[in-house]
Amino acid sequence: MIEIELNGLTKRQKVLADTIWNIDEWDQVQAFIDSLPKRDRIDCEGILEMMRMSLVEQYAEALKADGVITDEFKEPATCR
Repeated sequence: MIEIELNGLTKRQKVLADTIWNIDEWDQVQAFIDSLPKRDRIDCEGILEMMRMSLVEQYAEALKADGVITDEFKEPATCR
């Protein structure tokens, strides 16, 4: 299983993050979040975004280590 590290979470947010991480199916994650009070649902959205970003960073590092991408991909993209 992939491991991620999320820094700066409160104890309550850590419990939410651990619970989300240990659920196998997205629909179960959504059902869990939907069952929470509004404040916790908002926290879960932020936690999910942090998880996504951590996974994207890990994936990018793996691609870089494999030589698939180079440092030039670290530059911000420009829209035309």
